[in-house]
Amino acid sequence: MARRDIFGSVLGPATAVADAKDVSGYAVRGASRSIMQSFEELSKSSVVDLDPAFVDTSFVSDRLDEDDEAYQELLAAIRERGQDSPILVRPHPELSGRFQTVFGHRRVKVARQLGRPVRAVVKKMGDEDHVIAQGQENAARANLSFIERTLFADRILKRGHTPDTVKSALALDDTTFSKMRSVTSNIPEPVIVAIGAAKTVGRDRWWQLAKLMEHPD
Repeated sequence: MARRDIFGSVLGPATAVADAKDVSGYAVRGASRSIMQSFEELSKSSVVDLDPAFVDTSFVSDRLDEDDEAYQELLAAIRERGQDSPILVRPHPELSGRFQTVFGHRRVKVARQLGRPVRAVVKKMGDEDHVIAQGQENAARANLSFIERTLFADRILKRGHTPDTVKSALALDDTTFSKMRSVTSNIPEPVIVAIGAAKTVGRDRWWQLAKLMEHPD
């Protein structure tokens, strides 16, 4: 019961101001800017139609929960108007003839559901550029919660990438990166997954929970 009270007090509703503060630092910059500019240039002239059956997910997940309402809105929009923005894929590094999604997973899902091709830009890139582009595109859309970004960062690190790659992918300052590491060091991933995306819970509340779990007495 005490543990439940701890979770309730720390992960209670957060203010919109706190959430906006968390998101504000995620700006496209540096090496990631050049990747996104390259995508924008290619999207003007090199868009192809792909069978979504041959398009696989990214090798690292960046979402905890599917936002059903947002997905249904996207589905309705694409059904009515078509797909406005292409996704970014790379040739699958292990499976010939297949592609791996860098960003645009929900648009792939919609294309499958509608039985349509998915409009895509195909760009050769290594794993590091892949995670940077994936992180920056999602950060620019500002639709991932703090804990989803944190878990994405942790998964990137566990695949052998450097802290600098993580900071570039999510445009993190040292303070935010340090707090993210504290969260994933002290809160087991199964607990985070069980809590879910927690869209209204900002950085400081997760950090408080991490400190409580580090020193429960």
